Amino acid sequence: MAVLMSRRGGAGALLLAVAVLAGVASAGNPPFSCGPSAPAAVQKAAFCNAALPAEQRAADLVTRLTTAEKAAQLGDQAGGVPRLGVPAYKWWSEALHGLAISGKGLHFGHGPARSATSFPQVLHTAAAFDDGLWFRIGQVIGKEARAFYNLGQAEGLTMWSPNVNIFRDPRWGRGQETPGEDPATASKYGAAFVRGLQGTNSSSASLLQASACCKHITAYDIEEWKGVSRYNFNARVTAQDLADTFNPPFRSCVVDGKASCVMCAYTLINGVPACASSDLLTKTVRGEWKLNGYTASDCDAVAILHMSEHYTRTPEDAVAVALKAGLDINCGTYVQKHVAAAIQKGKLTEKEVDKALTSLFAIRMRLGHFDGDPRANKVYGRLGAADVCTPAHRALALEAAKRGVVLLKNEARLLPLRAAAVASAAVIGHNANDILALLGNYYGLPCETTTPLQGIQKYVKNVKFVAGCNSAACDVAATDQATALAKSADYVFLVMGLSQKQEQEGLDRTSLLLPGKQQSLITAVASAAKRPVILILLTGGPVDVTFAQNNPKIGAILWAGYPGQAGGQAIAQVLFGDHNPGGRLPVTWYPEEYTKIPMTDMRMRADPATGYPGRSYRFYQGKAVYKFGHGLSYSKFSRRLVSGAGNPSSYTKLLAGIKTTSTPEGDTIYRVDEIGADRCEQLKFPVTVEVQNHGPMDGKHSVLMFVRWASTKGGRPARQLVAFRSQHVRVGEKAKVTMEISPCEQLSRAREDGEKVIDRGSHFLMVEGDDELEIRFEA
Repeated sequence: MAVLMSRRGGAGALLLAVAVLAGVASAGNPPFSCGPSAPAAVQKAAFCNAALPAEQRAADLVTRLTTAEKAAQLGDQAGGVPRLGVPAYKWWSEALHGLAISGKGLHFGHGPARSATSFPQVLHTAAAFDDGLWFRIGQVIGKEARAFYNLGQAEGLTMWSPNVNIFRDPRWGRGQETPGEDPATASKYGAAFVRGLQGTNSSSASLLQASACCKHITAYDIEEWKGVSRYNFNARVTAQDLADTFNPPFRSCVVDGKASCVMCAYTLINGVPACASSDLLTKTVRGEWKLNGYTASDCDAVAILHMSEHYTRTPEDAVAVALKAGLDINCGTYVQKHVAAAIQKGKLTEKEVDKALTSLFAIRMRLGHFDGDPRANKVYGRLGAADVCTPAHRALALEAAKRGVVLLKNEARLLPLRAAAVASAAVIGHNANDILALLGNYYGLPCETTTPLQGIQKYVKNVKFVAGCNSAACDVAATDQATALAKSADYVFLVMGLSQKQEQEGLDRTSLLLPGKQQSLITAVASAAKRPVILILLTGGPVDVTFAQNNPKIGAILWAGYPGQAGGQAIAQVLFGDHNPGGRLPVTWYPEEYTKIPMTDMRMRADPATGYPGRSYRFYQGKAVYKFGHGLSYSKFSRRLVSGAGNPSSYTKLLAGIKTTSTPEGDTIYRVDEIGADRCEQLKFPVTVEVQNHGPMDGKHSVLMFVRWASTKGGRPARQLVAFRSQHVRVGEKAKVTMEISPCEQLSRAREDGEKVIDRGSHFLMVEGDDELEIRFEA
């Protein structure tokens, strides 16, 4: 997706770009079926009977379709069936961090809703470690999507979001879209966002506010690296890594979030394309996780499994193997073109097609599109233009932007600054006044925007700006101009980092360093400035800024991701002390030497024998630039485990009837499957942490709780995040934070064969510092 506009263009230029890309929509009537204008015979049909279950209604509709009409439903742009009063439908809409222009189902431009709330890119939001915040963001996005639909500015309510893939390699161009490297964080994020977006009724088969689709299952995290493409990459993944790293976020999306869709990835998983894997789509997603919804392919994935992956001999074979595996809809036209021939050649039965169609129409039933005019719906029918970009929504975008800012360095307590003490400021950097630098990828037209330059200008009257670099690539740097400005200013703010030219869908990075002449420009400016400078990084993924970390003339470093429409205001509020930063890195920041590791090596666990260092905080054995969970505050917080561990005697009673197994490695284990759901529920226990704010500012603090095992043998992580909670604590206050621990979920581990087990003996819960709580499981 290319956006042709001035880098410093304002909202008008962005609106023009959106209009060109997405088309211009005017207000109109939303598409629907089964209204008063439908033929009498149609109104009496079972598929128009809102009192019947959605699947029964969908099955009735499918029986009335011809083969050609059925084929037309199997692409993201589904054809209408005029004789039955069924309008065309566009399945593909995007809503990763706000309604986006990237899909085909939503329309910005000349209509009552000309924009939508633009939240920070997901990795930034994940840094807040607050699933309540993630839920509220999902709620707003779903509400605005429904408003767009009611206004006639949408032809679909199926949002192909969120992206819960694990950010495994720091070079991945799409890591910015994800909640980070940790499976527990990604799992909590996915479930919270889905529940919010789909609406409060999403726990049952009743009306959905919008439909969420968790993508891209599974082990997908490479775009293009040294000639290896996502379109033909065979991800060789161990059963252990699938079980405890790559699959948990998708399981949580479905089991906990009740997601109504799962999207399969382009890649092959151990030789089988994800969209052709019955083990994945049917056995796991539908069978074990009980998906109540549909499965979608990434765009053109069915064509790719034939044309690029050469998994099948003919197009008809590709369509047949995908639908038989459990795929319901293909993004693109490939299945629509070839499914009839696949049926005619006996490679696929019409009954198998009907199964997919029933899943698809059931979702449209649950969205209320077969209940007459959706504006008459009592739950969501009144939503309209007044419910988009509301003051509350804008405030939430600002809150999310502030909560995700991570203070990486703050030497000699340089920050926060007192605005009254800043006589003049130099703002230097290509990202300082660039609207697109706020938005990341998969964006829509924001309600409003505040760049970092504009945010600083609200606090300091005398501000001068120079871009310094011609772009994020910084192949041309105005170093002399920048240093001259730095010498003349009281304080210097450098707003640097990356852009979508370095990291995005289809584009992985080759280096973790800041591009081009950025590092030399920053160093020169810092050397020229009167006092230590403040470096603000807008990036989607981690960067190696060891040079800045070690430079005493760079007094403070902030990471602000791609912070959304209110990003500049949020950054300024952190700089000048109107917000106490509490964000924590959801990914490890690796040194540049990490790029020697092939992106194609999917192993999470380290292999000391070969020098392979492992991936993520759970297994990486090298030195990090900044560790997972790192984030400073203007206050000093302490944490203490004050209660927990449950009742050991109750564990003994509950586990007494469970047979233990001795492994060849010398471990004694309980198999989670044998413990069973009822006992697992009874094993849960609360753990309470006391958090104290020693001052000098009130602020939110995210408590991260980890488990470690007595050893790291057998692929056990060095530590594993099991729970987190964000708590506002006033100066001098001691606050109690309680988190529930489920041993079957959070204290179990995956063996090499992928089986989840609980070790007999000791487990250690810990928060930052030396405080630990021992948990013992013994029958």
